Amino acid sequence: MTEAVDVVVLGLGPGGEDLAGRLAQAGLEVVGIEGRLVGGECPYWGCVPSKMMIRAANLLTEGRRIPGMAGRSTVTPDWAPVAQRIRAEATDTWDDRVAVERLQEKGGRLVRGWGHLDGPRRVVVDERVFDVRRAVVINTGTKPFVPAIEGLDGTPYWTNHEAIEAEEVPSSLVVLGGGAIGVELGQVFARFGATVTIVEEADRLLPPEEPEVGQLIADVLGREGIGVHTAARVTGVDHDGRRFTVATDTGQQLSGERLLVATGRHVDLGAIGAASIGVDENERALPVDDHLRVCDGVWAIGDVTGKGAFTHVSMYQADIVVTHILGQPVTPADYRAVPRVTFTDPEVGSVGLSEAAARQAGIEVRTGTAAVPTTARGWIHKAGNDGLIKLVEDAARGVLVGATAAGPVGGEVLGLLTLAVHAAVPTHDLRHMIYAYPTFHRGILDALADLSAR
Repeated sequence: MTEAVDVVVLGLGPGGEDLAGRLAQAGLEVVGIEGRLVGGECPYWGCVPSKMMIRAANLLTEGRRIPGMAGRSTVTPDWAPVAQRIRAEATDTWDDRVAVERLQEKGGRLVRGWGHLDGPRRVVVDERVFDVRRAVVINTGTKPFVPAIEGLDGTPYWTNHEAIEAEEVPSSLVVLGGGAIGVELGQVFARFGATVTIVEEADRLLPPEEPEVGQLIADVLGREGIGVHTAARVTGVDHDGRRFTVATDTGQQLSGERLLVATGRHVDLGAIGAASIGVDENERALPVDDHLRVCDGVWAIGDVTGKGAFTHVSMYQADIVVTHILGQPVTPADYRAVPRVTFTDPEVGSVGLSEAAARQAGIEVRTGTAAVPTTARGWIHKAGNDGLIKLVEDAARGVLVGATAAGPVGGEVLGLLTLAVHAAVPTHDLRHMIYAYPTFHRGILDALADLSAR
């Protein structure tokens, strides 16, 4: 069966759902194709439920910080209300009916299934074929990358899906991968009583971040009793029906009731028929221009573009594509100031280039750093005040090209730094503005003072 429509949105993650609804409201005939849940990874297994878990774990830890600050405390973890809250948010059984109704109320149609391209303006879903008059928008996201480790295949390992859906806390957990997902979930389960070990092949945790941050988080996790093994490659996995045993190239044998594989995510361009529009299916992402076009009549948004695996990037890109398809003036995509936050405790917020990336780009780099515990608010906060603020300046232009805010509410402190990088605010102006006292964001002023002294 062949049907002509104005727009097909292939994959309805956060950006795809938003885009489909807005184009439908504008009067276009829009079909959204989704094989899993409308709304994508974020509301069901990603951003939202994981931060609900983190919020609960942080509450436990704040309670444990009362002695020496405000009296005595006894904290007894209980996972049941956490699991119940996540199920309520995910509509009990990971049901997307609310999102589907939201799309339909805006005039869009949903087709369940796994669609693929058959040329620039043709999409196939099972026995249905859609000939597209205006635009195909690809929003198929990524899926967990599971490395080819001897013995791993066929075992009941977890990805983030099983971890989020857990109804009980395992007695012990080995985490493969020290990136954002691995350290966030590892810290959560440890705070609820699991014995947790994290294994990372790189030489530090959170490899994309500044080295100082990786060391900071490793120190914090170590104090919380979490085993951290960096520069360790997993060579084999065994499951005896009850426990996992993980072997590393450093000779260690690590054991846990559960195994969480958090070694990154990847696109599957073969599954969406990217070759039919001239794209090498072995590419790491769909190549897009600054208006998110892949080729004539085809756009892409979200993780599949490789511009940042974040909901906020997908939504930003969706706005550009909607504007372009509707023939309105378009501001090209600008990724100089993409913010990201790892919601560990302390939070790690960063934007723009790291010091190493800036030097590699040939920038004349100058840095400034402030330790959160030495700032006024850090000293007041006392318990749980680990953190640092690091600024990366293009010394020739006198503007920030990158920054990191690690510490309590580090993601919120990042807001000012993101604006500074995005708008290329001169560091001279940043030094001479007024910062509220005593706040965590005033630590930026301390880092600017260190920058000036170099």
